[in-house]
Amino acid sequence: MARYLAWLEAERGLRFDDYQSLWSWSVDQPRDFWDSIWHFFQVNSSTPYTEVLSADPMPRQRWFTGAHVNYAEHVLDRVAGKDVAVITVDEGQPAVHLSGDELRGQVGALAAMLRDAGVRTGDRVAGYLPNNAAALVSMLAATSLGAVWTCCAPDFGMRSVSDRLGQAEPKVLIGIDGYQFNGKTHDRRDTVTTLSKELTSLTCTIIVRSAWPRDTSLLHDGWLAFDEVVAEPVEPTFAATRFEDPLWILFSSGTTGPPKGIVHSHGGILVEQLKSLGLCMDLGPSDRYFFHSSTSWMAWNFLVGGLLHGSAVVLYNGSPSYQSPDALWRVATETGATVLGMGAAYAAGCAKAAVRLEDVGDLSALRTLIPTGSPLPLGGWHWLTEQLPAGVRIDALCGGTDVCTAFFGGSRLLPVRLGEISCRWLGIDARAFDAEGRPLVGKVGEFVLTTPMPSMPVAFWNDPDGSRYESSYLDLYPGVWRQGDWIKIEADGAVVVYGRSDATLNRGGVRIGSAEIYSVVENAPEIADSLVIGVELPSGDYYLPLFVVAAPGQTIDDAARERLVRTIRAELSPRHVPDEIHVVSGLPRTLTGKKLEIPVKRILQGLPVEQAAAVGSIDRPELMQWFADFAALRRREGEQDVRRNVRGANSTFGDPVDPQWSKPDDQRGGTSGVG
Repeated sequence: MARYLAWLEAERGLRFDDYQSLWSWSVDQPRDFWDSIWHFFQVNSSTPYTEVLSADPMPRQRWFTGAHVNYAEHVLDRVAGKDVAVITVDEGQPAVHLSGDELRGQVGALAAMLRDAGVRTGDRVAGYLPNNAAALVSMLAATSLGAVWTCCAPDFGMRSVSDRLGQAEPKVLIGIDGYQFNGKTHDRRDTVTTLSKELTSLTCTIIVRSAWPRDTSLLHDGWLAFDEVVAEPVEPTFAATRFEDPLWILFSSGTTGPPKGIVHSHGGILVEQLKSLGLCMDLGPSDRYFFHSSTSWMAWNFLVGGLLHGSAVVLYNGSPSYQSPDALWRVATETGATVLGMGAAYAAGCAKAAVRLEDVGDLSALRTLIPTGSPLPLGGWHWLTEQLPAGVRIDALCGGTDVCTAFFGGSRLLPVRLGEISCRWLGIDARAFDAEGRPLVGKVGEFVLTTPMPSMPVAFWNDPDGSRYESSYLDLYPGVWRQGDWIKIEADGAVVVYGRSDATLNRGGVRIGSAEIYSVVENAPEIADSLVIGVELPSGDYYLPLFVVAAPGQTIDDAARERLVRTIRAELSPRHVPDEIHVVSGLPRTLTGKKLEIPVKRILQGLPVEQAAAVGSIDRPELMQWFADFAALRRREGEQDVRRNVRGANSTFGDPVDPQWSKPDDQRGGTSGVG
């Protein structure tokens, strides 16, 4: 940041005395700001751009018109000759180092094989891979050719994977044979086999032999072994992709339909990660950047961007609590991490478990700790302050899959703010709006962006007219991007994030839509209707109850609950197994038949019924009062006592709830949300 400020003064005649004035310039003069990012970080384009930002309204704006940049080329150029570029750690195993040249050689070898298999610019290559070196090599190899990368983590079940990867119609699938999590090996050989048959667009399947490295039986039907493909290094070549050409497809949630395939561009991600990771997070060649993530979370893509700054990246494939709650911290000490990102819920969990970081090992290399994925409760802030070595910054961060970056975070030009996020990052014209679209200061409102960003999606996959894209972000305030979170921006620019303002189920940064839950739950013969709610709690926990209505003549007993849980875990995600399953006599809907997810969520967060929804628009408004009584009971008795007392809750419509079902912690979706 200091070098950038000096460069602005020397090259552009601009001087800024504080962060707020620099931020104001970055959003008031977006063309000048992003042009400065391009030149300060020396972006390599085979052709010059003719215009930094077109005058088209969001979301049809164009960036750096005429430029040709390849994301993978910039990554590999920045780590060339580096002794340690990638550090991989599998759960319970020692770290393995990969040099910049070794990474380059593996990427070139896989890219050559993909090229021979007929992969061309615009084709899709899909991964079913955990957070390991194979995922990184595969992404860079595909995108070096101009192919579009997309990936699901192998802890996602068959239904979730096919709903996502199937949309992309990939030409090549790269899948893992299995992975270890919390000491247990999860076999994925049958899943990859099924995927290779269901994805009819495939011409090639590559298997990463990790859990069973010598299993030659996997090499059937023309499958190739990843380890054999990358065994001999090849110098990569790079497609001359346009700035706006698709780089990867990230899948967000769909609350009313299939998951959205969010398409980001080579150039948009490149310049955004140069800015966000280089200036805002201050990454450089001496850093070891460790962000614990699944490949299904945009944090993984954000981690890879550290390579653009010559930083070594740490890829950990395993549970953050393997053998002990402090496992993630131990990986940080083993790898010498200087910047460590983790789920806020994990940090809060360490505080509750009374983890002592002085017993973990040497954290002297650490300079920045980044909690994210959900708001960090004050107890977590205090624990980190007490436990971390002196001088370590705690810079909470808030980002989004939609733009594959962070909106808010820390800055070395600003102090750490206990319980708050220090600032809006450069180029992020974020505001809090009230219902009428008026900006708010010091009050909670809808998080909006009033100026475009380069990493905004270039499109949604299979959305040819852009209607789904525009309805997702620009329907509430015309011409203004609505992110779908509640935030408060203070007069000095500090930010507090309160969680989702929509029905997305966001547990620890991994998001799925409520519609995905319904498609599984309501397919069960016992279920007539269902409602799932994700609630961010002041404690930092994420509460995920499922309310179900029994079909006529059916009984939802413990066995039925068990079947629902197994189905959700297998077909969707273990992270989104409900914390509780309640049987109710009915569920409120709008007069047009829509489920009232957001109003019920607000009631569970403590809002009175009359403020949560317009009662006159609800088919059975008396049902809303039951949720208010239920929420009040939870607050009075505490979460642990709800199981015992909920049947006696005062209700205007009888006795709708059976005692809740709850699994032991080792059999349910993890609450840490980070692995």
